[in-house]
Amino acid sequence: MIEYKSAMMHSGFDTARIYVKGGKGGDGAVSFRREKFVPFGGPDGGDGGHGGSVYLVGDATEDTLLRFRSRPRFAAGNGGPGQGGKKHGPCGDDTPVQVPLGTVVACEGEQLGEITMEGQRLLVARGGMGGWGNARFATATERVPRFALRGEPGEEHWVSLELKLIADVGIIGYPNAGKSSLLRAVTRATPKVADYPFTTLQPNLGVAEVDGMRITLADLPGLIEGAHQGVGLGLDFLRHAERTRLLLHVVDGAAADPLADYDGINSELLAYGRSLPDKSRLVVVNKVDLPEVQERWPALQQGFAARGVEVQPVSALTGAGTREVLATMAHLLAAGRQAPREQAGEKVYRPEGRGYRVEREGGAFRVYHPRLERLARMVDPASRGAVAWFRERMARLGVSAALERQGVQPGDRVVVGNLELEW
Repeated sequence: MIEYKSAMMHSGFDTARIYVKGGKGGDGAVSFRREKFVPFGGPDGGDGGHGGSVYLVGDATEDTLLRFRSRPRFAAGNGGPGQGGKKHGPCGDDTPVQVPLGTVVACEGEQLGEITMEGQRLLVARGGMGGWGNARFATATERVPRFALRGEPGEEHWVSLELKLIADVGIIGYPNAGKSSLLRAVTRATPKVADYPFTTLQPNLGVAEVDGMRITLADLPGLIEGAHQGVGLGLDFLRHAERTRLLLHVVDGAAADPLADYDGINSELLAYGRSLPDKSRLVVVNKVDLPEVQERWPALQQGFAARGVEVQPVSALTGAGTREVLATMAHLLAAGRQAPREQAGEKVYRPEGRGYRVEREGGAFRVYHPRLERLARMVDPASRGAVAWFRERMARLGVSAALERQGVQPGDRVVVGNLELEW
């Protein structure tokens, strides 16, 4: 059974920028055990809860990135503060953001990953660590620590999204071949069409359901000779065509030479290269409702057969052949979707570096150390105990020795992240 769903014309639906912010970690608690017969109880301040993170999640029901134009900001929940009795604060809630399959994710020009599978999760803004309570800092020599660490701020930045796979089927062909009319016929979409070349300036989307399979179709901008060299709308066309699973090649049966038109499109795909020449393709001859096309149909069949191409007749005007075309598309797509895929899961594409370096910057020594920079954001510079603990951590990690090799002297400024220390 074939069902139809409508789709409106979208402009710029395949790119978006969103602002993502991880939750702040909760502050650690400074607390001491107070019981009736224990007048000098030890420290029992609990840790703060970790802040929630923002994840992009693959969702096969999403088709475009258009909704992010009206809602471009996403924030996760903050962690709760620690409490006495070594009670940890609650962690903040994560924020999942559903995106279409085929979404490529980048931040500041660096690609973070690509969402390709249903349920796949990609971390884009990590929540801050919860601050440690004073119970963590009790030692044999420091039995009464009167400090705790603050919660770490969450990551926050702009992320660029680009939809690599914009549709299951990309409708291609020369301008005026009837692509938009065919999209309207098979999906009940309402693209703007007219009887002259270059009508379609942006891809139009439509959705059809064939025996329970949901098929998204995109009418792509018209193609002309030299497209692979950037002539006309060519590069946009080829970029969009690359982002589909199947190409529906529409040939104008009423054109002066339909076979030459087919050869021209085929040449542009071959010249562009990449994945296009090997992509599955279904070729249809449109306008078979016209008597002159019906008359030349046997010759066209023979000409395509000589090229090793099976072709189907269709009329976007009357709907003739559209059900057969949809059934063939469903068969080809189902075969492609049966290919084995890796198990969907959570991926993190920005591993934290382990190395560090020390540099002189403007009369100060700056330490670049991922782990220390995170801890520095959790240290209250007004807390002598917290600063002393951080200095001891620097020594244990070998950073203090590296500073001394660089010539640091008492009274020099040392900067780690947002924390400034006097040596």
